[in-house]
Amino acid sequence: MIAAFAAGDSGTAPLTWGQRAIWEAIERTAPDDHYFNFGRVLKVPHRRTPAEVTAALAALVERHGALRTRLGEPADQRLSASGELPVELVANDPDKVLEDLAATRFDYTGEWPLRAALVTDGDTVTHVVLVFCHLAADGLGAEVAVRDLRTLLLRGHVPGPAAPQPLELARWQSGPDGRRVAQTAAAHWAGVHHRMPATMFGTPSGEPARPPIWRAMLHSPALVLATRAIAHTQRTSTSTVLLAATARLAGRQAGYDTCVMLPIVANRFRRDTLGLVSTLSQEGLLTVDVTGTFADVLRATGPAALRAYRSAYHDPADRARVVAAESEHRGEPVHPNCCFNDMRMADPGPAPCTPADLDAALTASSLDWPMSQDMLNCRFCVHVTGDGVSLTADTRYLSRATIERYLLDLETMLVETARR
Repeated sequence: MIAAFAAGDSGTAPLTWGQRAIWEAIERTAPDDHYFNFGRVLKVPHRRTPAEVTAALAALVERHGALRTRLGEPADQRLSASGELPVELVANDPDKVLEDLAATRFDYTGEWPLRAALVTDGDTVTHVVLVFCHLAADGLGAEVAVRDLRTLLLRGHVPGPAAPQPLELARWQSGPDGRRVAQTAAAHWAGVHHRMPATMFGTPSGEPARPPIWRAMLHSPALVLATRAIAHTQRTSTSTVLLAATARLAGRQAGYDTCVMLPIVANRFRRDTLGLVSTLSQEGLLTVDVTGTFADVLRATGPAALRAYRSAYHDPADRARVVAAESEHRGEPVHPNCCFNDMRMADPGPAPCTPADLDAALTASSLDWPMSQDMLNCRFCVHVTGDGVSLTADTRYLSRATIERYLLDLETMLVETARR
């Protein structure tokens, strides 16, 4: 099927800061850049035919310019007023459909940045499967799109004002107000780069695997309980607890007293970005002393994280100049190669637990290896999701045994801290 759309706006603009940041990561990861594809499954409310759902998809693309914007040559964003979005009709498990749609890289200049499939039962659509190009949306942007699609299916329209558009944001970022924000962030990046190690993980492991990039996923109910218990005791968020624990162990693994880490930040603090479908997430720059106890590191992580979050709303061109200047000064590449990404849509919040709760939960822990590939734009990436905590790493610098041990040590440290 085809979702034919016709909107009233078109045009070109520079890439936004978030788009430029993810485009640089895509270029460094190609041809394995399908790594950045992600999707959502929407259970269709009530009984809807394929024609009705396809019409709602067309209205969604009309509402959000990011979904009808492709990469130009040279790299800019080009918004189309009209076009046709292919929509597959399938009778299959929605999660399998999502996996299949996300398995191939996008054609960034020729393909719309959204793939869609309708899962049918007879003449009724049960689920809509959407796969997003990361140039068009990040996780929170995808949630906006899914929310609006559900509203379109229920009500036929999305009430309220028109949605904000990426072209408007790109023009603001290029203007005087955007430049003032960017200059403040650039000063933070420059200050940290003057004193940071060249990289957190620069020593060869001696045990590279084939292919070199591997992901281990730890499924640990005990880690979840422990994180919430520590957050309850220390009056902080579970995300801050996990960031502190990740940084402390990463610093130890790398052999540095200070951990320099790149936390992924949503950057949705401006009112005009709350309903925006775009990719706003960028890396912030965190530095924290990891020589003390975990309690010491956790106390230091809170204010350090706030500084890092402010630095995340930055112009990648400014960051590139800072990195190039410091790399030239030292005569070697300067980059942390150490990332943290809390991908949960909501923090589950603090909650107490007992040692008996932790003991019971530990019996359910498991670890698997869901992914491997040849290329990645980083050497050490911790991801937190509702399914668990994963570490994706370059085995030329962290062997598979080290990756596994890191995740198990993370669980042990958090559980032992929560027992106290």
